[in-house]
Amino acid sequence: MTHPVSSRPRSRPRPYRRPHKDPVRILAYDALRAVDERAAYANLVLPPLLGRAREAGTLDARDAALATELVYGTLRRQGTYDAVLAACVDRPLREVDPPVLDVLSLGAHQLLGTRIPSHAAVSSAVELARCVLGDGRAKFVNAVLRRVAARDLDGWVTELAPPYEEDAERHLSLKYAHPRWIVAALWDALGGGRDGIEPLLAADNERPRGTLVARPGRSTAEELPAADPHAEPGRWSPYAVRLAEGGEPGALDAVADGRAGVQDEGSQLVALALANAPLSGPDTRWLDGCAGPGGKAALLGALAAGRGATLVAAEKQPHRARLVARALEGNPGPAHVVVADGTRPAWRPGTFDRVLVDVPCTGLGALRRRPEARWRRRPEDLDGLTALQRELLRGALASVRPGGVVGYATCSPHLAETRLVVADVLKGLPGAGAEWIDARPLLPGVPELGEGPDVQLWPHLHGTDAMYLALLRRTA
Repeated sequence: MTHPVSSRPRSRPRPYRRPHKDPVRILAYDALRAVDERAAYANLVLPPLLGRAREAGTLDARDAALATELVYGTLRRQGTYDAVLAACVDRPLREVDPPVLDVLSLGAHQLLGTRIPSHAAVSSAVELARCVLGDGRAKFVNAVLRRVAARDLDGWVTELAPPYEEDAERHLSLKYAHPRWIVAALWDALGGGRDGIEPLLAADNERPRGTLVARPGRSTAEELPAADPHAEPGRWSPYAVRLAEGGEPGALDAVADGRAGVQDEGSQLVALALANAPLSGPDTRWLDGCAGPGGKAALLGALAAGRGATLVAAEKQPHRARLVARALEGNPGPAHVVVADGTRPAWRPGTFDRVLVDVPCTGLGALRRRPEARWRRRPEDLDGLTALQRELLRGALASVRPGGVVGYATCSPHLAETRLVVADVLKGLPGAGAEWIDARPLLPGVPELGEGPDVQLWPHLHGTDAMYLALLRRTA
């Protein structure tokens, strides 16, 4: 028996289409992989990648801005995006290969954290997956992101987070992409109700403008804006200049030759407050007891030189001491960099008139600048850090003469790293070994500094990192 031959022509297989290589998404993916694989920081990884892309002519300024937003935004909201992706993947998220998860996270940020249309966000993520993962896993990416696109960010928060009234910390954790323990720590330090904590968490998710410090004796805040017509003076420090949105400090001649540096205005205020604290007796020997990488040391050294004083910048790690020496190059007046451990001072007790100790900390005050840090820190990190902070403050108090001043600073508002450290060290001093100085008058014009005598700055109130400062006068 014969079968009739169909006259319908056979459909030809669709020709293979090569994936579209989008340099913006590929660069963002490469940055995320470096952060994930090497535990690198985005603010160190991204600039070289952007620089090489600009030199090769593959990215213009607009592309660079988009790549920066994709990297920082994805890292900043990683915890929230992980919760959303976990609801859209048919296996535990830990079983998804990290490169695939990076592509999914980039796609989730485009869908939930930018104004990119949903179809374009999904399409660009799938094309990226085809380029870096292959066609097979690109299909998985496509399926997952289509489920993500079913809701906007508010819709996912409503779906996944408990109501605020039932579990406020968990609700805010998912809504503002902060680990729950950090929400609790910030809330304890800030005090108040929901009206206070939500603006702070929101401010942590905003990328800050770059801020420069004009180093006294080498440049002024009035000179620096000439290199960037959109720059403007800082709000609080007379040496601060705020760059335009997306401004690149490294491209400015004043930064390249050391006349200015990149420094948050909160850090400038800490150095200025120590330099201007009232002092009895001589004022010729200053110490930066934890000087690396050198930003505060450079400002303190310039201020000291203007008064005929000498700065000693001490740093325990040799490679960081070299960074300090580089920051001090060209500064007016004498300054000395020494490799020394501030917990075991290498100088005689009572050597210095002013001492700054800006201690290592969790960095919870700079989450705007290091978005990945919030997901790396753990509550158990505090034990080792607070023990070190106490030892460094004791070393600073031993290094200052009676009548001299110590500034204890840290880029964290966590109470365990700030007021509790200072109170504990003062309690352990024999007799009346030191007394508080009210730091608030030494930050003139800065509002909402609390009841004192110490000072806590906040991103949402002051536009600075959340720097803490306590000033102490050695009495015996």
